[in-house]
Amino acid sequence: MDEISSSAGSAAVPSADVPPLRQGESFHVFISYSSTDYQWTHGLIEQLEAQSLHVCHHERDFTPGRTVLENMSECIQESQKVLLVLSSEFVRSRWCLLEANMSLFRDCLGRKPIVPVLLEPDVCVPLHLCHLTYLEAHNPEFLAKLLKVLFTPNRQLQGSTVVPYQPPSIYNGKALQPLTAVNVENLQAWDAGQFSEMDVPDQLRLIIEDQTKYREAIGIINSVSPKKVWLRPLWKRVMFYVTGLTVLLGLLGMFSYLTTSALVNNFPVSPTYNSIGERVITILSFFSVPIGLLVHLSLWKLDDKKYVVREMQKAAGQANAILSKEKLLMGCQSNSVIYLTYISLDACKGEFANTFQHPASAEKHFKLALVHFSSGYACCLAKRHFPFPQPCPGPAHMEGGVCFCQYVSQQLSRGEWK
Repeated sequence: MDEISSSAGSAAVPSADVPPLRQGESFHVFISYSSTDYQWTHGLIEQLEAQSLHVCHHERDFTPGRTVLENMSECIQESQKVLLVLSSEFVRSRWCLLEANMSLFRDCLGRKPIVPVLLEPDVCVPLHLCHLTYLEAHNPEFLAKLLKVLFTPNRQLQGSTVVPYQPPSIYNGKALQPLTAVNVENLQAWDAGQFSEMDVPDQLRLIIEDQTKYREAIGIINSVSPKKVWLRPLWKRVMFYVTGLTVLLGLLGMFSYLTTSALVNNFPVSPTYNSIGERVITILSFFSVPIGLLVHLSLWKLDDKKYVVREMQKAAGQANAILSKEKLLMGCQSNSVIYLTYISLDACKGEFANTFQHPASAEKHFKLALVHFSSGYACCLAKRHFPFPQPCPGPAHMEGGVCFCQYVSQQLSRGEWK
């Protein structure tokens, strides 16, 4: 609120410049926001209405007794523009996402400008808004830029330098909301997370045409637990080690007996010395075996999380062989979260075809690269961080970032084929 007020003076626009409302229009702008951002948004609404703009928001302008869908549809239709206050809670809210989807639908039909306002710097912008240039709420010139957009007639916005329009770039590694394991509250370090196969997340319903592919990919991730960590539960380990300990103690006892007999036969020693030697060897045998097994068990326990994550990364790579055709990649760096990124690998796949002239060989190597490297690549895209200097050498197939074949080339040069 203070930040908005501080820039209001320099952003004042004469009321005469307010675009007239045409037939069928009741508002200059419809504002969609989460209730948790009420205070900031209503401070903005006061500033906009002080400039003679008619603002629509749900607390005041939705008609009682009508469904939310009916109210949203009518208010968006009666507004010249749509402003979305993007925060973490907004992105998580199903209703807010529905409003955003509907506003884009109306934008396609009526060419209504969409103005996304980024309230928090680390918000994961919804996929269907990624092609728009957002305004940053904490920019000192925010209110001036916003008023300029709102006071500009819709027919002039397409050529304006401040209007949020850009060529679509949603294939350039846009990060989506990550998936969290449904069993995260009871998840052990040695187990792999389980993810819902039936409920396709909201952010993916606009992306994946064939939702059976998503379920198949998640099924590959979910198969890690029963197939790869079957020996990780404690009771199975105890049974395994008790059996192994019994066998090893028997073998060491026999070895101790044979060793002691050999010493007695080759070296003339007194019976007392022989008895002491047998006891020492027996004691060392019985104590060294369980100590060694406990050390091994501890090391195995310490490796649990790394082991499970490695297996889930391999599974994610196999799943990406399916999802990459839908321009989607998943990756994991823990046993409870899957990162999702929206990216096209068509150009990179073409690079494999140019490198390996035979089509079957190119397809084979591209799939191997997906299995080995796509999970790590998706995580790097989602976190906007790569473990090597940029820009990378070689052909770049992604504007302003590292493409998949560049990532593979860098990892191979680092010996990261694992």
